[in-house]
Formats: sequence, C-alpha cells, structure tokens
Amino acid sequence: MKIKSVKLREAHEVSSNASFCSILWDLQAHHLVTASSSQPSISIHDPLLHSSPPRVLRHHRDGVTALAISPNSTCLASGSIDHSVKLYKFPGGEFETNITRFTLPIRALSFNKSGSMLAAAGDDEGIKLINTIDGSIARVLKGHRGPVTGLAFDPNGEYLASIDSIGTVIYWELQSGRTLYTLNGVAPDNGSDTSVLNVLSWSPDGETLAVPGMKNEIVMYDRDTAEKLFTLRGDHTQPICFMSWSPNGRYMATSSLDKQVLIWDVKRKQDIDRQKFDERICCMAWKPIGNALAVIDVMGKYGVWESVVPSSMKSPTEDIPNSQTRNSNGLLFFDEEDQDLSMSGSLSDLGEDSHGESEPPSRKRLRKQSVIDDDPHEDVYDELNLVRKTEPQRKVPRVNKENSDKEKDALKAMMAFRPKMQEAFQPGSTPPQPGKRHFLCYNMLGSITTIKHDEYSHIEIDFHDTSTGPRVPPMTDHYGFTMASLNENGSVFANPCKGEKNMSTLMYRPFRSWANNSEWYMRFEGEEVKAVALGSTWVAAVTSLNFLRIFTNGGLQKHILSLNGPVVTAAGFSNELAIVTHVSDCLPSNEQMLEFTLFNISKGTQVFKGRLPLTPGSYLTWFGFSEEGQITSYDSKGILRVFTSQYGGTWLPLFSASKERKSGENYWVVGLNASKLFCVVCKNPDTFPQVLPKPVLTLLNLSFPLASSDLGEEALENEFMLNNMNLSQIQNRIEVTAVEGLDTSSLDDEAFDIEAAQDRCIFRLIASCCNGDKLVRAIELVKLLSIEKSVRGAIQLATALKLPILAERFNDILEERLRTKAEVSNTTALSSKHDPATKRSEISEPIVSLSSAKLSAPLFTKKVKSLDRVKFGKQKTDSDQTTNLEDSKEVKDAEKNGGSSHVSSVKEVKNLETRCPSNPFSKLPNIQEGKKVEEATRSQSEGPSNKSSNEEAKKVVEVTGKQCQRPSNPFLKSTVK
Repeated sequence: MKIKSVKLREAHEVSSNASFCSILWDLQAHHLVTASSSQPSISIHDPLLHSSPPRVLRHHRDGVTALAISPNSTCLASGSIDHSVKLYKFPGGEFETNITRFTLPIRALSFNKSGSMLAAAGDDEGIKLINTIDGSIARVLKGHRGPVTGLAFDPNGEYLASIDSIGTVIYWELQSGRTLYTLNGVAPDNGSDTSVLNVLSWSPDGETLAVPGMKNEIVMYDRDTAEKLFTLRGDHTQPICFMSWSPNGRYMATSSLDKQVLIWDVKRKQDIDRQKFDERICCMAWKPIGNALAVIDVMGKYGVWESVVPSSMKSPTEDIPNSQTRNSNGLLFFDEEDQDLSMSGSLSDLGEDSHGESEPPSRKRLRKQSVIDDDPHEDVYDELNLVRKTEPQRKVPRVNKENSDKEKDALKAMMAFRPKMQEAFQPGSTPPQPGKRHFLCYNMLGSITTIKHDEYSHIEIDFHDTSTGPRVPPMTDHYGFTMASLNENGSVFANPCKGEKNMSTLMYRPFRSWANNSEWYMRFEGEEVKAVALGSTWVAAVTSLNFLRIFTNGGLQKHILSLNGPVVTAAGFSNELAIVTHVSDCLPSNEQMLEFTLFNISKGTQVFKGRLPLTPGSYLTWFGFSEEGQITSYDSKGILRVFTSQYGGTWLPLFSASKERKSGENYWVVGLNASKLFCVVCKNPDTFPQVLPKPVLTLLNLSFPLASSDLGEEALENEFMLNNMNLSQIQNRIEVTAVEGLDTSSLDDEAFDIEAAQDRCIFRLIASCCNGDKLVRAIELVKLLSIEKSVRGAIQLATALKLPILAERFNDILEERLRTKAEVSNTTALSSKHDPATKRSEISEPIVSLSSAKLSAPLFTKKVKSLDRVKFGKQKTDSDQTTNLEDSKEVKDAEKNGGSSHVSSVKEVKNLETRCPSNPFSKLPNIQEGKKVEEATRSQSEGPSNKSSNEEAKKVVEVTGKQCQRPSNPFLKSTVK
C-alpha cells in the first residue's frame, strides 16, 4: 500500500507537554477552525490561502478545550478551562455571549441537528442542555461518575449519547431526560490524562453509535437497544483516541495512541488506507464537500489529507442520507447593523435583487434561520442540492417567512424539550436489565424478583423474616409480568398488552388457602393494567381507561370506578387504598400536577381527596403507607412527606435527602415508621439497588426541615413536633376504633407512652429557655405540659435558677389547673349521685384539664409497666377487676387496724376515686415534696381568694396523696416500698 505524506503546519504554539487540540470544518468547507487546550485563542483558517494569517479570537482566559459549530455554520461555540462556554458569530468571529458557566473545565460541546440546543459537559457533575434561543438551561443530566469527555446528539433528535474518562457510555432520552442505557467499562479508562479524551459518534443515518473499544478497536452499538453490533479491528496497536464518520457514513477515520490514522470501509469492516504521523493525532474532521480529511496533532500542527478514499471507490460525499442533505435550522446572530447572512456563512452586501431579509434595527437576539423551508417533496431538495453544489458562492433563494412563522419554529424547538407527564410506576420496583434479575416489588415485608429467559420469566418471592413469612415456591411466568404487589395474605401480578393477541392479564396468588386452585386470573380486552395494590380482603387494579377495578381475594369483581385522570401509582394498607392520578399536563415550570384519593374499601367510602405536593421541578418516585397507616410520598428531589389530618388534611415534610446524604449517594425508599425512614443507599450514578448482592436497609431519622433557632435546640424542637404529629394520628385512630366498638387499650397504651415522652421533651425545652433567657417561650411550654408533677418540676427548676418571677408564673399555671380540676370533679360528683348513667360514663372517660393546650394530647390512663415510669411519676389506674380486688384488701386491713370508723373513711375515699378519677401521675409516694411546693406558693400569694384556692388545691393533693400510699399495680408493691 502506498504511503502518502500529509504536510502539517503550526496552528497553535504548544509547550513540550502534549495538549488536546480541536479542528472542524464549516458547512461549505470555506473555513477551518482550530483551538488548543494550552492557548486561550481560537483560529479561523482559510484552507485555500495558506499564506494568509488566520483570524484569531481571544476571549477566553485559559486554554480552549472544546469547539462546536451549528449545522448551518452561523454560530460557533467554545468551551475552556476557564469554566465558560462562549458563542460567536461565524465566520466573522464577533463575540456574542457567555451562554453558561461551570465550576470546573469544559471538555465537550455538541449542537443538535436544528441548532436549537447545545449540550455542554466536562469535569463538573452533569450535562447541561442549553436552549440557544433564549440561553436558558433546559435540563441537567446527571449519571456519570467521571468527567464527561464526549457528547453526540442523535441525528434523528431523540437521544443524546455521552461518554466519560473512565469508559462509561450513557444513552439519554431527550424528551424526558431519563437514562435509557448505561454501558459500564466499554471504553478505555484514560485516568487524569486530559490530552487523551474518550469520544463517541453517531453514524449520519443515526442507526449506529461508534465507541472506542477496550482492544484497540471501534465498537458499533445499536441505536435503540444499545446492543453490540460489530467491531472495526485492524492494525492499531494502542487504544483509539478519536474517530470521525464520512458525510455519507460509508467510511470512518480513526486515530490511535500509536500515531496512526486508519481509513475504514465500514460496510466491509476493513481498513483501506493509513497514515503514520510524527505525533499523535487528537482530532479529525471530514470535509463536508470533497474527498479530504482535516487532522491536528497534540503539538498544535494541522493539515488536510487529500484524496483520502481511492478514486476507484465511492466518494465519501456520495449518497448522503436524507437527514443530512436537507438543510437544518441553525442560529443566526444579528444586531442593528447586521444584514442577513448568505448560506455560506460569509457577510455580503445585499443588492436590490437579493432575496435576503433585513431585520428590525431595535432588537438584538438569537433567531433561527433556514435556507429552505421544510417541504415533503424530495425533488425540490434534490434540485436545491444540485444548485448548491454547482454554485456554492451564490446565495440560494429562500422563501420569505413572516415573523410569526419564525416564532413558531422557535416554539417548536422549545416544546421538544418540554417535560411530559410522568408515566405510571409501581412502588418498590426497579427497571428491567437484560440478563439480570430485577425487583417487581420490594417493601417492608419482602420482595418479588424476576429474570427473563428466552420465552418465559422466573419469579421468586422472598420474605425478610423467614421465621414468620410463608415459604412460597418459585413461579414460571409465561405472561411477562412487569408489576406486582405483596402483603401477608398473597401477591398480585400484572402485565401490559403485548400486541393484539396478548391481552393485559391480572393474577392473584394467595399464600394460604383451605381450597385447591385458589389463584385466579383476569384478562382485559382493549385496556391494560397500569398499577396494582393489595389490601386485607381486596385486590385493586388501575387500567389505561382510568378504571379502578376492585376484586375480592377470591376473585369476585366487586367495584368498578372511574378516576379523574391517568394513574401514576397506587398503594394499599389494610382497608385503605390510595391512588395518585394526573390532574393536568405539566406546568411550564416543569411541575407535575398530581392528585391523590384515599378510599376505604370495606366501607365503600372516599376518605379524602386533594392535591399531592411535590418539590418544584421534581417527579414522584415512591408512594405508600407507613407502618402506622399514614400516606407517604417521596419525590426525585429527596423530600419525604406524610399526610396528616391536622389543619383539615395537610402534608408534612418529614425528611430531606439533601441534608442527610453524603456526596455521591442516592436514597431508594422502602418504607417508614413513626420515627425512622427505611431505605437502600445507592452510589452514583445508580438510583436503585440490584437484586444481588442483597440490598442492605439503612435507617435514617425523620426530621422536619426546621429553621435555625436562636435557642439552638433544633433536635428537641423536632422531637416536639414529631410527638405532636404522632399524638394527633393516634387520637384519630382511637376515635375511629371507639366508634367501631373495638378495643382501644393498645392504642391508649401507645398514646400514653408518646405523651410521657412529650412531657420529657417539653421539660428539656423549658430548661433551655430558662438558660437562654427566653422566658416568654418557657411560659408557653409549661402550658403544654400534661402532667402536674412536670409543672412542679418546672417551678423547682425556675427557683433553682433564681428566676422568682418565672417561678411565680409557673405556680399560677399550676393553681389554675388544680382549681379547674377540682371544680370539674365536684360538678361531676354531684351529677353522678342523681344520674347513674352519668356516673358510668364518667367512670369510663378520663377528665381532661381545660387549661391544656390544643397541641397537647388528653391524658390516657395506663398500667405501670416498669420501674422507670414509677420513678418519673407516671402511673396508670388499674382495670376495674384489679381495683375491686385491692379495695377489698384495703377494707380488710382497715377492719384489723382502725375499726369501723376507719373502714368507712377508706370506702369514702375509694368512692371519690371512682366518681372522679384524678391525674394518674399524681398517685406517687413523692407527695411530701408536693406539699412543700404548695406551702411555698401559699406564702407568695395574696388575698383571700388565693388562700381559699390554695386550701382547695391542698385538699385535692392530700386526697390524691392518701391514694398513692400504695402503688396501684400489685406487682410493683415491693419495689416501691
């Protein structure tokens, strides 16, 4: 093979160290543009006049690392080590604007086919998609772990491909911004060497993506499936560092670290020519018109390789795909003095017979320009292409367009990137991965996984707690199920439609049944299942016709409801079903408009309906119920919200991932309880876990996004708000359970525990307020205490801190509380004597202090369960049976010790306790301390009314103290004594 010599000339002066240099042609091959990462300048050369000096653009402050030119060659973009991306008019080179900035150097730039979008990336995290019409950031794509070194828009306008320095390739869907495919480790890892950049390139027809391989070859991947198609492997002895397609896609030029450039016949998969250079060629560009290849090496020397393809073979510009022959819309900059540019991109004076358009002199903006309008007739394009080839210097006549038409074109370009409504998803599921098992469902109970084989799938159901969960045998899936839900009773599966013959199928599989063949199937004609959910006695499926279908566990079709919009997701818990639907299309601010509806299936009622709040610019990623039955949502911005009945039904933000997570972490939510969030921590760019190795659950504390308090006790304030929320939820559950006539003792115990914890939290906040001189806030907190002994403790605290005025105000609050209780007790006792029904009702309901704040829960009576609760002064009255037993013992003891008079006094005290149950926390052996507090407060009070109220309060305390001489729980008698 004959070796050709390519003469190179210096374009940029480079130091002894190799630098990455760039080179590109304009549309008509009238100019060559070069740049170097070691110089802040850009050079525009005339390839026909080598002796004439280039036009030099000096606007960057550091080396230029990336160049891109719009499809019609009217706009030039450059990226630099100085973190900026600049736009220029072309070929004049006038600086137009800094369109965006990064925090680290830029490594790659690329225009889309229409020129309306510019992709920019580099050492920063994220790829920016910049709308060149108004300079706005349309989207930021995040997923790479290393610096992004190569970008390529799909010629058909659907995808963007990107590659980083560690060899990862990602397919992005432009309309939604989501990742379609991630190919890890398919290209060389270049480490920190910035003179060698991984690149990638789409074929001109958009069907194939070329990527440098790991074995000194080029690997071709399919456009839609990302599957490996074939490789170009030849005489390169070191990794490929750059590649370039010929205009018709028949040939490819590749350069390698071995300083060779090979020319390939892609169809025949063999090299047809090669050239050895003194230095490594780091960038190449095929000439748009003609048989030539421009090259530049790492030392800043460039040249043009003429007659690259032998004359006996088809020309590299022959049979260019239709998407390339039709002129694409590009960008044109103009100001008051500018006239329209010719198609070649050069400035020209327009004569009277010119078809160019002048623009209004008072506006300076970007506008789209098309040399010809889109037309469905191919012969028109062929004719215009012929004119363009024969007369490249003559401006092609263009059809006059009204300003409204131009605005419509700009609007179309912007609408192409408008976010669409979120697709339906199943909570706890992960995307399918070829050859790997993925989750159909993952929740707090267990998981359902599947892996696809040739003609069927293999499904496995596993429970986290194998000791309690049933053992479910694996299942062979011939339907291709893509969604599932799991609870303790069974599992439900569904699949979408697959053609006309394969209808959408719903299957329910119970775990335990007394009958054989208890699983059942439902098939849907003309609609497909979008989401499924399970409850205690029902199965729900939401379909593409916006139908909510309710089935019993046995398969009976019970209800069919119409929803207001397309479903997003659904979740079930016991008798409740929550469904999220779209209200309308997305807002221009990229906000999803969602609505949730809560149903009670057993009662056939709609419990609540309202808007589902999301963080601006986010979408819903998880939706479900907490272990306590609260509706919960989690969005893509990392905000967790819980629905509460407070304020008529509101969503409370209980977690923010941005405050919790470390750099490079993503949280995949599994579930939550009253205080903890259960999630799987994924490392970037992964946003979901793999089935193997088995995911490890991480527990994170729930916390409100509180403002920085001047008290410095955000942790206590967060605990205070969480306790209030939990108390409110438990009170609602107690009310509902009581109305249904069910036992509420377990809920009472739970509420009692939370109330005790709340008093401890408030007491610590009072101490902080006293130490921080926030006395007004301390008064507000004392009013929220529900236990009288806690108020007494606050009085002692204020006295110890030498705050007599505050102690006096605390004492006033205590007096008012005792006075109110005594008044209510006397009124209740009198009414009970005359009305037996009232007496029974008073026995069954505890008395609530009228001075308690709204946010504090009513007192709940509870049995003493531990010594710690006795020490803290919290004891619950016994049940009626235990009380009767102890009463008889006390009467017998009284007969032995004091005779009949003592027996009558004991009975009177017990009757008073029955008619008027007092605060259970006051029945403690620590009554002497309470007497001292009362004596101290009496000495500070003035006036006969205060004295009488103190006397009355003292009597109440003395009566209560007599009852507390023995503990209510007989199992703790010896301990208390």
